Amino acid sequence: MVNLVKLDGAVASIDDVISVVDRDGGVIIENFLTPEQLCGMRNDLLPLIEEQSTGRDVFFGMNTRRLSALFAKTRYSADVVTHPLYLPAARHFVCVPQHRWSGESFMEVTCDIQVGVSQAIQIGPGEGGQALHRDDGAFFWSRKFGREARLQVMIALSDFTAENGGTMVIPGSHRWDDERKPQIEEAIPTEMKAGSALLFLGGVYHGGGTNRTESEWRTGVTFALDASFVRQEENHYLALPPELVASYPEEVQRLLGWSMSGRALGWIEVDGELSDPNFLLKPLEKSRALAS
Repeated sequence: MVNLVKLDGAVASIDDVISVVDRDGGVIIENFLTPEQLCGMRNDLLPLIEEQSTGRDVFFGMNTRRLSALFAKTRYSADVVTHPLYLPAARHFVCVPQHRWSGESFMEVTCDIQVGVSQAIQIGPGEGGQALHRDDGAFFWSRKFGREARLQVMIALSDFTAENGGTMVIPGSHRWDDERKPQIEEAIPTEMKAGSALLFLGGVYHGGGTNRTESEWRTGVTFALDASFVRQEENHYLALPPELVASYPEEVQRLLGWSMSGRALGWIEVDGELSDPNFLLKPLEKSRALAS
């Protein structure tokens, strides 16, 4: 059985990350968060997630708490999605150039990238293991497409162990076809210290682990970076007010979907022209600057 490779985020290069993820479908990056970022995310999110109820259903967990719209709850969300070992890796796997005819031109086109989901997940004592699944199933992706549409990160806010529900992963399963059934015997638990992160492709079979402890809650924070041509799993347009989105740097605004992708995805009409919707945030940015 193949174990998950661990890389030290303090010294690993983006090429190291891409090489391991390409082969295994996932990699653990130790020291993904700085101590300040880890402390900040804990302070921002733990009081909020502890207020959430449990018991939605078996798949989402009968003793599991979930908290979404994280960009409205912690500014450290921006640090995660722009992390130098995460965002470039996502672009490598997701933004694969394609060639298309347009009249007499054989054009190279490349999609953009966007945040598909943001969620804190806290698995409680006695919670059973989650069904093994692929997260890109949310937008009906298929291995027949021959490419990936998501790179996800699961960050440990508390230590992940085999006993407390560390995410179960089947390394290499991103290369399986759509028909092969995952078996729990093929999955291994993600074991990592708080502040570390698991990066994994949308085509990797995984699931929350069984929490066999008597009193330990396992807390993780997950974000997904997806191809801009699939629908965002979490509807950021409704979850995040424009005023809040405008308070983030433009790179993050665009990752949240306030952009026109490629030649004609997500445009709005302004004075008869196809325009980038990001300009709608500029007056809000100006208002914030004047108010400060």
